[in-house]
Amino acid sequence: MKKLTAIIAFILITGIAFGQKFAYINTQEILSNLPEVQQANSNIETFRNQLISLGQQKLEALQKKYKDLEAKQSRGELSPVQLDQEAKKLKVEEEQLAKFDQESQQKIMKKSEELLKPIRDKVQKAIDDVAKEEGYEFIFDASMGFILYADDSTNISDKVKAKLGIK
Repeated sequence: MKKLTAIIAFILITGIAFGQKFAYINTQEILSNLPEVQQANSNIETFRNQLISLGQQKLEALQKKYKDLEAKQSRGELSPVQLDQEAKKLKVEEEQLAKFDQESQQKIMKKSEELLKPIRDKVQKAIDDVAKEEGYEFIFDASMGFILYADDSTNISDKVKAKLGIK
């Protein structure tokens, strides 16, 4: 963190000395105003809920099998060898359920990246276009928390929003 702050300070001092133009932007504000982000987040949430529901069904089925096994054991329907075999089968299903949970998390992350990357690329292109048109050498992202002070006149968020067609 100190290294990054030192690098930013060096860029600012060097830029001021050579008359470079700086600006800042708040990408989180811009992204929150894009309808595509809201739609993507809705799709991700729907996908997540489907996986959670499927996982819950698998968990309930496994719990039922455990209860059935306990009932058979209490009624004396299983020999110790059969009980051990059935318990091992359920243990395998339990491991598969844990694997399903991990894979679900990975699928959600992949789906999120798949849906949000094109939107981030679109925003980056708008930032790049504004920077080129306005002659900015550096544009900082205020949403990252590295800007301690900046004059409002150097905020180009509205220009980028205009490029993206949002208010």
